[in-house]
Amino acid sequence: MNQDRRTFLKKSSLTLAGSGLYIALFPMISGASAKQQLYAYIVDTEKCIGCGKCAAACKKENKVPDGYYRTWVERYSIMKDGEVIVDSPKGAVDGFKPVKMEKGKIEKSFFVPKLCNHCASPNCVQVCPVGATYVTKEGFVLVDEKHCVGCSYCVQACPYGARYVDHFGSGVADKCTWCYHRVTKGLQPACVNICPSDARLFGRIDDPKSSVHSILKEKRLQILKPETGNNPMVFYVGLDKEVR
Repeated sequence: MNQDRRTFLKKSSLTLAGSGLYIALFPMISGASAKQQLYAYIVDTEKCIGCGKCAAACKKENKVPDGYYRTWVERYSIMKDGEVIVDSPKGAVDGFKPVKMEKGKIEKSFFVPKLCNHCASPNCVQVCPVGATYVTKEGFVLVDEKHCVGCSYCVQACPYGARYVDHFGSGVADKCTWCYHRVTKGLQPACVNICPSDARLFGRIDDPKSSVHSILKEKRLQILKPETGNNPMVFYVGLDKEVR
């Protein structure tokens, strides 16, 4: 049974009951961790409508160069024969066109926003040879552009495909920062602020008034690629087993 469970977890996203997850995060909430994870990001796939406004707002807010995305939305189309088709045209900045498939062959279709997970145990920080990738006192994983040498080690180490090196511009690594520059001013990330369906939520995990705090305690949540041991701080509601 133990072997079967380990195999299952490696092949699927990990589901966490709200109360158990809250207990696991308690050391962070109580301030026992040296590098505290004070914030969490929640994505509700049951509410995402695939409009792409989040990705567009991110590019505008952070001046993300063409061809690169700090956050994007994937569309999963599950066929009745078990085939899984995933597409994300231009990161979904312009939304999605209707799926053109022969009637009767598609089982279901849904949208899954992706972004940097700002992990509690990030691989990217461990492999950076110059310390350009670091963790802030609040738990944000950021890149110091002045020290980054563009080696791409962090890009290769990230299991979520959330990083890139702008080879045609700055030449350094870049990724989603959860709009750290906005959060430190008391604002929400641009993608959260613009989402018309409240599919994206962001807040402090130690604030009882935060919707994120409540969801962490009460909802059944999932994380991506639990087998990597990165301990991501992006949690999903309603994540389908086909999502990787």
